[in-house]
Amino acid sequence: MNLKNLNVQNQKHKKILSKLNKKKISKIYNKFSGSLNLKKDFAVAVSGGPDSLALAYLTKCYSLKNKIKVKYYIVNHKLRKESSLEAETVRKVLKKIDIKCTILNWNGKKPLKKIQATARDKRYSLLVNECKKNSIKYLLLGHHLNDLFENFFIRIVRGSGLNGLISLNKNIKYRDQDLSILRPLLDLEKKELLHISNEVFSFFVKDPSNTNENYKRTRIRNLLDSLEKEGLDIKKLKLTIDHLKDSNESIKFYVNKNLKNNVVFLKSKNNYILSYDFFNQSHEVIFRSLSNLIQKLGKKYYPVRGKSINELVKKINGRSFKKITLGGCFVERVNDTILISKEI
Repeated sequence: MNLKNLNVQNQKHKKILSKLNKKKISKIYNKFSGSLNLKKDFAVAVSGGPDSLALAYLTKCYSLKNKIKVKYYIVNHKLRKESSLEAETVRKVLKKIDIKCTILNWNGKKPLKKIQATARDKRYSLLVNECKKNSIKYLLLGHHLNDLFENFFIRIVRGSGLNGLISLNKNIKYRDQDLSILRPLLDLEKKELLHISNEVFSFFVKDPSNTNENYKRTRIRNLLDSLEKEGLDIKKLKLTIDHLKDSNESIKFYVNKNLKNNVVFLKSKNNYILSYDFFNQSHEVIFRSLSNLIQKLGKKYYPVRGKSINELVKKINGRSFKKITLGGCFVERVNDTILISKEI
């Protein structure tokens, strides 16, 4: 890059960072950067909504301050006729703050049922493949504090256990692959991100699905809005979720201990042998330990349904239990032990 172009770029970067001089934006950025604390190159998923545009700006500032390379991706699901135009518009808007964004298109037949779930899986698939192509090990998503609350209540409605209630985490491995999914906005509220989007871009895409009450998430969001008007204390709700996360970590400790002390893996036969003491634990520890082993050996992304695991535990505790097929595995009693092997 010649000296003239370098000076132009430096001026552009100074202008981008100058927004951080505003007290409110600076406070939000400091909270964001403290949560991220990443010194390696990463990728960012952008949708065009206020939360993802705020994430785009915050990560741009972060990359300039820390001299990190960042890739930006927009997934165009093509579920609405306006989506291609919206994606291109978002790409042009981001270009104004020196962000080059790649549009990833979902081509092919679209589902008629479970649209949101299928679209989510396809979005992850496109993003993960692009990260692999570019040897990127960190992918940032724009989930924020309000999403955390929505997820919590959706899981309550589904009757999820503790692990499901607090499943939206800041840092997770994607399907046991060499890619981490990061959510650095989980401590920030939607209104804070909306403020940044308005201040920096004066623009964001309004997704009509966000107001469509055919979707459970929209109904839960509206319920939360109503509860907040009735006096729901958001800070106390966050505190409750944090306490639950602490409890969940304690359970994980005992699950790992159970797996280490009471399970033998026979590599030659590709099966697990569970000792008598494996089942001499609390129900939750037994439940999670079994779920973990069956999921791992069966090579499934999603664990077996909780109801099926509970029924399995009951059967194993009964004297008549001999053998069952579950999650791509055989679970059988051999003398005084339980054997889990891969279904062929």
